[in-house]
Amino acid sequence: MAHVSAAERRPQLIKAAIDLMTREGVAAGSTRAIAAELGVAQATVHYTFGTKEDLYRAVMDQITDELVAQVRRAAPEDAGFEETFSALAGALWGTVREPTSHHQLLSELTMFALRVPGLDEARQSHYRRVIEVTAQVIAETAGRTGQELAESPETVARFFLSGFDGLTMQVLQCLPDEATERTGLRALVGATVALAKGALDLPDVPMA
Repeated sequence: MAHVSAAERRPQLIKAAIDLMTREGVAAGSTRAIAAELGVAQATVHYTFGTKEDLYRAVMDQITDELVAQVRRAAPEDAGFEETFSALAGALWGTVREPTSHHQLLSELTMFALRVPGLDEARQSHYRRVIEVTAQVIAETAGRTGQELAESPETVARFFLSGFDGLTMQVLQCLPDEATERTGLRALVGATVALAKGALDLPDVPMA
């Protein structure tokens, strides 16, 4: 059998892991099962990634890259900040509802990592990257539309993600309500745009 380098094997194993966990669930994604999915020895997985944690992080990053690319394609040309951000948020929500987007798998992997010892660092690393990528998209959108941001891109990103994650969890917890979701997403986008523009009234809140 011809030798396959780790660089070539890496995307193959990531795809095998995504295909397997999409079909059979995150819990089924052991290194042994992923290796069998691709038809290689289990040692190949550890040689390529080092640890299961590294493989899971790579899977989460790959799905994130796919989602970001899909969302960026939805950006309208010659539109203002609010219209552009609304289009991006709508496209992102579409990935939650679209089974083939792997957004649900990404959410399940994140929740799974909370329960499994050794995967917590992978989860934290992944979410730091989600914040970073979201902040980058916001900064790019502001620059392209000529919108001066009243808050840092990271602050705006964290605010948006906190609400978006809540809406996503309602769908994943089998409590979908399309009308309520639409209203919630519109409210979240409105509040995020207002925060970005410095138009959101921020009351003093006592912090215990």
